[in-house]
Amino acid sequence: MLIGSGYGVPGIMASRTIENDRNRKITIMTTTFVPCGAKIPIIALISAALFGNAWWVAPSAYFIGITEIICSGIILKKTKLFAGEPVPFVMELPASHMPTVGNVLLSMWERAQSFIRKAGTIILLSSILIWTGSCFGIVDGSFDFNPDMELEASVLRMLGSTVSILFMPLGFNNVKATISTIMRLVAKEEVVGVFGVPDFEEMTQIFAYLFRIFNLLCLPCFAAMGAIKREMNNIKWFLLAIGYQCGLVYIVSLCIYQIGMLLSEGVFGIGTVAAFLLIIGFVYLLVRPYKESNAFDMRIHTKAMAK
Repeated sequence: MLIGSGYGVPGIMASRTIENDRNRKITIMTTTFVPCGAKIPIIALISAALFGNAWWVAPSAYFIGITEIICSGIILKKTKLFAGEPVPFVMELPASHMPTVGNVLLSMWERAQSFIRKAGTIILLSSILIWTGSCFGIVDGSFDFNPDMELEASVLRMLGSTVSILFMPLGFNNVKATISTIMRLVAKEEVVGVFGVPDFEEMTQIFAYLFRIFNLLCLPCFAAMGAIKREMNNIKWFLLAIGYQCGLVYIVSLCIYQIGMLLSEGVFGIGTVAAFLLIIGFVYLLVRPYKESNAFDMRIHTKAMAK
Protein backbone atom coordinates (compact mmCIF):
# COMPACT_ATOMS: atom_id res chain seq x y z
CA MET A 1 0.00 0.00 0.00
CA LEU A 2 2.84 2.40 0.83
CA ILE A 3 4.59 1.62 -2.45
CA GLY A 4 1.27 2.08 -4.27
CA SER A 5 1.04 5.67 -2.99
CA GLY A 6 3.94 6.40 -5.33
CA TYR A 7 2.68 4.42 -8.32
CA GLY A 8 0.19 1.59 -8.52
CA VAL A 9 2.22 -0.76 -10.76
CA PRO A 10 5.11 -1.42 -8.33
CA GLY A 11 2.60 -1.53 -5.48
CA ILE A 12 0.69 -4.31 -7.22
CA MET A 13 3.88 -6.17 -8.09
CA ALA A 14 5.03 -5.95 -4.46
CA SER A 15 2.11 -8.21 -3.50
CA ARG A 16 4.28 -11.14 -4.66
CA THR A 17 5.84 -11.15 -1.19
CA ILE A 18 2.50 -12.36 0.27
CA GLU A 19 2.54 -16.15 0.31
CA ASN A 20 -1.15 -16.71 1.08
CA ASP A 21 -3.03 -16.65 -2.23
CA ARG A 22 -6.28 -15.26 -0.81
CA ASN A 23 -4.56 -12.40 0.99
CA ARG A 24 -2.46 -11.64 -2.08
CA LYS A 25 -5.54 -11.36 -4.31
CA ILE A 26 -7.32 -9.07 -1.84
CA THR A 27 -4.22 -6.89 -1.70
CA ILE A 28 -4.05 -6.65 -5.49
CA MET A 29 -7.74 -5.72 -5.68
CA THR A 30 -7.45 -2.91 -3.13
CA THR A 31 -3.95 -1.44 -3.53
CA THR A 32 -4.97 1.11 -6.18
CA PHE A 33 -7.50 2.69 -3.81
CA VAL A 34 -4.51 4.54 -2.33
CA PRO A 35 -4.06 7.84 -4.24
CA CYS A 36 -0.86 7.55 -6.26
CA GLY A 37 1.41 10.38 -7.37
CA ALA A 38 -0.46 10.75 -10.68
CA LYS A 39 -3.68 11.60 -8.82
CA ILE A 40 -2.13 14.53 -6.96
CA PRO A 41 -2.86 17.05 -9.82
CA ILE A 42 -6.58 16.20 -9.55
CA ILE A 43 -6.55 16.64 -5.77
CA ALA A 44 -4.55 19.87 -5.94
CA LEU A 45 -6.55 21.53 -8.73
CA ILE A 46 -9.96 20.85 -7.22
CA SER A 47 -8.72 21.90 -3.78
CA ALA A 48 -7.41 25.20 -5.15
CA ALA A 49 -10.21 25.98 -7.63
CA LEU A 50 -13.24 25.32 -5.43
CA PHE A 51 -12.23 24.87 -1.80
CA GLY A 52 -9.83 27.77 -1.34
CA ASN A 53 -6.94 25.44 -0.52
CA ALA A 54 -8.81 24.18 2.55
CA TRP A 55 -6.47 22.06 4.68
CA TRP A 56 -8.83 19.06 4.91
CA VAL A 57 -9.50 18.51 1.20
CA ALA A 58 -6.24 16.79 0.23
CA PRO A 59 -5.82 14.64 3.39
CA SER A 60 -9.43 13.47 3.08
CA ALA A 61 -8.57 11.84 -0.26
CA TYR A 62 -6.04 9.59 1.46
CA PHE A 63 -8.32 8.83 4.41
CA ILE A 64 -11.12 7.85 2.01
CA GLY A 65 -8.76 5.55 0.12
CA ILE A 66 -7.53 3.91 3.32
CA THR A 67 -11.12 3.51 4.54
CA GLU A 68 -12.05 1.80 1.27
CA ILE A 69 -9.14 -0.62 1.69
CA ILE A 70 -10.09 -1.51 5.27
CA CYS A 71 -13.79 -1.92 4.48
CA SER A 72 -13.01 -3.94 1.34
CA GLY A 73 -10.71 -6.25 3.29
CA ILE A 74 -13.40 -6.90 5.92
CA ILE A 75 -16.16 -7.47 3.35
CA LEU A 76 -14.14 -9.61 0.94
CA LYS A 77 -12.72 -11.77 3.73
CA LYS A 78 -16.27 -12.71 4.71
CA THR A 79 -17.11 -14.04 1.24
CA LYS A 80 -16.65 -17.65 0.20
CA LEU A 81 -14.01 -16.71 -2.37
CA PHE A 82 -11.63 -15.40 0.28
CA ALA A 83 -12.72 -17.24 3.41
CA GLY A 84 -10.20 -19.34 5.27
CA GLU A 85 -7.95 -19.58 8.27
CA PRO A 86 -6.01 -16.37 8.94
CA VAL A 87 -2.36 -16.84 8.03
CA PRO A 88 0.41 -14.82 9.69
CA PHE A 89 2.77 -12.96 7.43
CA VAL A 90 6.39 -13.79 8.12
CA MET A 91 9.06 -12.40 5.81
CA GLU A 92 12.42 -14.10 6.08
CA LEU A 93 15.05 -11.50 5.32
CA PRO A 94 18.28 -12.64 3.64
CA ALA A 95 21.70 -11.84 5.03
CA SER A 96 22.68 -8.23 4.35
CA HIS A 97 25.68 -7.51 2.14
CA MET A 98 27.08 -4.38 0.63
CA PRO A 99 25.80 -4.35 -2.99
CA THR A 100 28.19 -3.95 -5.85
CA VAL A 101 27.67 -1.28 -8.48
CA GLY A 102 27.41 -3.91 -11.23
CA ASN A 103 24.68 -5.88 -9.46
CA VAL A 104 22.67 -2.75 -8.71
CA LEU A 105 22.83 -1.52 -12.32
CA LEU A 106 21.97 -4.98 -13.68
CA SER A 107 18.98 -5.29 -11.36
CA MET A 108 17.78 -1.80 -12.28
CA TRP A 109 18.10 -2.57 -16.00
CA GLU A 110 16.18 -5.84 -15.76
CA ARG A 111 13.29 -4.27 -13.87
CA ALA A 112 13.18 -1.14 -16.01
CA GLN A 113 13.20 -3.23 -19.20
CA SER A 114 10.37 -5.40 -17.89
CA PHE A 115 8.28 -2.35 -16.98
CA ILE A 116 8.84 -0.61 -20.31
CA ARG A 117 8.09 -3.75 -22.30
CA LYS A 118 4.92 -4.75 -20.46
CA ALA A 119 3.42 -1.58 -19.03
CA GLY A 120 4.76 0.73 -21.72
CA THR A 121 3.05 -1.11 -24.56
CA ILE A 122 -0.33 -0.75 -22.84
CA ILE A 123 0.17 2.98 -22.31
CA LEU A 124 1.30 3.49 -25.91
CA LEU A 125 -1.62 1.59 -27.42
CA SER A 126 -4.21 3.32 -25.24
CA SER A 127 -2.67 6.72 -25.96
CA ILE A 128 -2.94 6.07 -29.69
CA LEU A 129 -6.61 5.12 -29.36
CA ILE A 130 -7.43 8.20 -27.27
CA TRP A 131 -5.51 10.46 -29.66
CA THR A 132 -7.33 8.95 -32.66
CA GLY A 133 -10.70 9.53 -31.00
CA SER A 134 -9.84 13.16 -30.32
CA CYS A 135 -8.62 13.87 -33.87
CA PHE A 136 -11.45 12.27 -35.88
CA GLY A 137 -14.92 13.77 -35.91
CA ILE A 138 -17.54 15.77 -37.78
CA VAL A 139 -16.07 18.78 -39.61
CA ASP A 140 -18.40 20.90 -41.77
CA GLY A 141 -20.97 18.12 -41.88
CA SER A 142 -18.55 15.36 -42.90
CA PHE A 143 -16.40 12.87 -41.01
CA ASP A 144 -12.81 14.04 -41.24
CA PHE A 145 -9.39 14.06 -39.55
CA ASN A 146 -7.95 17.18 -37.94
CA PRO A 147 -5.15 17.15 -35.33
CA ASP A 148 -6.43 20.53 -34.04
CA MET A 149 -10.06 19.45 -33.86
CA GLU A 150 -12.22 20.92 -31.10
CA LEU A 151 -13.15 18.37 -28.44
CA GLU A 152 -16.86 19.09 -28.93
CA ALA A 153 -16.73 17.80 -32.55
CA SER A 154 -14.61 14.70 -31.99
CA VAL A 155 -15.48 11.01 -31.80
CA LEU A 156 -14.40 11.16 -28.18
CA ARG A 157 -17.18 13.67 -27.52
CA MET A 158 -19.73 11.33 -29.15
CA LEU A 159 -18.51 8.47 -26.98
CA GLY A 160 -18.69 10.66 -23.89
CA SER A 161 -22.27 11.69 -24.68
CA THR A 162 -23.28 8.03 -24.96
CA VAL A 163 -21.50 6.81 -21.85
CA SER A 164 -22.65 9.78 -19.75
CA ILE A 165 -26.05 8.09 -19.39
CA LEU A 166 -24.45 5.62 -16.99
CA PHE A 167 -23.23 8.48 -14.81
CA MET A 168 -26.50 10.41 -14.58
CA PRO A 169 -27.41 8.92 -11.14
CA LEU A 170 -24.05 10.25 -9.95
CA GLY A 171 -24.75 13.78 -11.17
CA PHE A 172 -22.26 13.55 -14.06
CA ASN A 173 -24.41 15.55 -16.47
CA ASN A 174 -21.26 17.21 -17.79
CA VAL A 175 -19.95 15.49 -20.93
CA LYS A 176 -16.43 16.72 -20.22
CA ALA A 177 -16.54 14.89 -16.91
CA THR A 178 -17.30 11.65 -18.75
CA ILE A 179 -14.60 12.26 -21.35
CA SER A 180 -11.98 13.02 -18.72
CA THR A 181 -13.00 9.88 -16.82
CA ILE A 182 -12.35 7.85 -19.98
CA MET A 183 -9.04 9.58 -20.72
CA ARG A 184 -7.81 9.12 -17.13
CA LEU A 185 -7.42 5.44 -17.97
CA VAL A 186 -4.32 6.44 -19.90
CA ALA A 187 -3.01 8.77 -17.20
CA LYS A 188 -4.72 10.55 -14.32
CA GLU A 189 -3.21 13.89 -15.36
CA GLU A 190 -5.46 13.82 -18.46
CA VAL A 191 -8.36 14.89 -16.23
CA VAL A 192 -6.73 18.26 -15.68
CA GLY A 193 -5.92 18.59 -19.38
CA VAL A 194 -9.52 17.98 -20.48
CA PHE A 195 -11.17 20.31 -18.00
CA GLY A 196 -8.73 23.12 -17.37
CA VAL A 197 -8.97 25.50 -14.42
CA PRO A 198 -11.92 27.62 -15.74
CA ASP A 199 -14.19 24.58 -16.15
CA PHE A 200 -13.34 23.35 -12.66
CA GLU A 201 -14.25 26.76 -11.21
CA GLU A 202 -17.74 26.46 -12.74
CA MET A 203 -18.47 23.25 -10.79
CA THR A 204 -20.37 23.10 -7.55
CA GLN A 205 -18.45 21.89 -4.52
CA ILE A 206 -20.57 18.74 -4.20
CA PHE A 207 -19.98 17.77 -7.83
CA ALA A 208 -16.26 18.57 -7.65
CA TYR A 209 -15.72 16.54 -4.49
CA LEU A 210 -17.73 13.63 -5.90
CA PHE A 211 -15.86 13.83 -9.21
CA ARG A 212 -12.57 13.69 -7.34
CA ILE A 213 -13.61 10.66 -5.26
CA PHE A 214 -14.80 8.81 -8.37
CA ASN A 215 -11.54 9.40 -10.21
CA LEU A 216 -9.45 8.48 -7.18
CA LEU A 217 -11.19 5.19 -6.44
CA CYS A 218 -12.28 4.02 -9.88
CA LEU A 219 -10.23 1.90 -12.26
CA PRO A 220 -6.49 2.59 -12.26
CA CYS A 221 -4.64 3.46 -15.45
CA PHE A 222 -4.13 0.89 -18.21
CA ALA A 223 -0.61 0.16 -17.01
CA ALA A 224 -1.85 -0.72 -13.52
CA MET A 225 -4.66 -2.84 -14.98
CA GLY A 226 -2.03 -4.68 -17.01
CA ALA A 227 -0.10 -5.30 -13.79
CA ILE A 228 -3.27 -6.62 -12.11
CA LYS A 229 -3.85 -9.02 -15.01
CA ARG A 230 -0.28 -10.31 -14.86
CA GLU A 231 -0.28 -10.77 -11.09
CA MET A 232 -3.69 -12.46 -11.05
CA ASN A 233 -2.57 -14.68 -13.94
CA ASN A 234 -6.21 -15.52 -14.57
CA ILE A 235 -8.68 -13.61 -16.74
CA LYS A 236 -11.62 -14.41 -14.43
CA TRP A 237 -9.84 -13.05 -11.37
CA PHE A 238 -8.78 -10.00 -13.37
CA LEU A 239 -12.36 -9.28 -14.43
CA LEU A 240 -13.53 -9.85 -10.86
CA ALA A 241 -11.00 -7.31 -9.57
CA ILE A 242 -11.98 -4.73 -12.18
CA GLY A 243 -15.69 -5.36 -11.62
CA TYR A 244 -15.32 -4.99 -7.86
CA GLN A 245 -13.47 -1.68 -8.19
CA CYS A 246 -16.04 -0.28 -10.63
CA GLY A 247 -19.03 -1.48 -8.59
CA LEU A 248 -17.69 -0.17 -5.29
CA VAL A 249 -16.82 3.31 -6.55
CA TYR A 250 -20.20 3.57 -8.32
CA ILE A 251 -22.06 2.73 -5.12
CA VAL A 252 -19.97 5.12 -3.00
CA SER A 253 -20.39 7.95 -5.53
CA LEU A 254 -24.13 7.35 -5.83
CA CYS A 255 -24.59 7.49 -2.06
CA ILE A 256 -22.51 10.66 -1.69
CA TYR A 257 -24.30 12.49 -4.49
CA GLN A 258 -27.85 11.52 -3.58
CA ILE A 259 -27.45 12.20 0.15
CA GLY A 260 -25.48 15.38 -0.57
CA MET A 261 -28.31 16.68 -2.78
CA LEU A 262 -30.82 15.79 -0.06
CA LEU A 263 -28.93 17.70 2.63
CA SER A 264 -27.96 20.71 0.50
CA GLU A 265 -30.98 21.20 -1.75
CA GLY A 266 -33.68 18.99 -0.25
CA VAL A 267 -33.92 16.78 -3.37
CA PHE A 268 -35.52 13.43 -2.57
CA GLY A 269 -36.27 10.70 -5.10
CA ILE A 270 -35.70 7.10 -6.14
CA GLY A 271 -31.97 7.66 -6.14
CA THR A 272 -32.10 8.83 -2.52
CA VAL A 273 -34.00 5.71 -1.46
CA ALA A 274 -31.50 3.54 -3.34
CA ALA A 275 -28.63 5.33 -1.60
CA PHE A 276 -30.03 4.64 1.88
CA LEU A 277 -30.69 0.98 0.99
CA LEU A 278 -27.13 0.61 -0.31
CA ILE A 279 -25.72 2.12 2.88
CA ILE A 280 -27.77 -0.29 5.00
CA GLY A 281 -26.54 -3.22 2.90
CA PHE A 282 -22.94 -2.00 3.12
CA VAL A 283 -23.11 -1.71 6.92
CA TYR A 284 -24.61 -5.21 7.13
CA LEU A 285 -21.74 -6.68 5.11
CA LEU A 286 -19.27 -5.00 7.45
CA VAL A 287 -20.81 -6.12 10.75
CA ARG A 288 -22.19 -9.54 9.86
CA PRO A 289 -20.51 -12.39 11.75
CA TYR A 290 -17.55 -14.10 10.17
CA LYS A 291 -18.76 -17.69 9.92
CA GLU A 292 -16.45 -19.09 7.27
CA SER A 293 -13.42 -19.46 9.49
CA ASN A 294 -12.39 -19.72 13.12
CA ALA A 295 -9.87 -17.46 14.79
CA PHE A 296 -6.25 -18.20 14.06
CA ASP A 297 -4.66 -20.63 16.49
CA MET A 298 -0.85 -20.37 16.61
CA ARG A 299 -0.51 -23.83 18.17
CA ILE A 300 -2.38 -25.49 15.31
CA HIS A 301 -0.32 -23.56 12.77
CA THR A 302 2.94 -24.51 14.52
CA LYS A 303 2.03 -28.21 14.47
CA ALA A 304 1.12 -27.99 10.78
CA MET A 305 4.41 -26.31 9.98
CA ALA A 306 6.29 -28.96 11.96
CA LYS A 307 4.66 -31.74 9.89
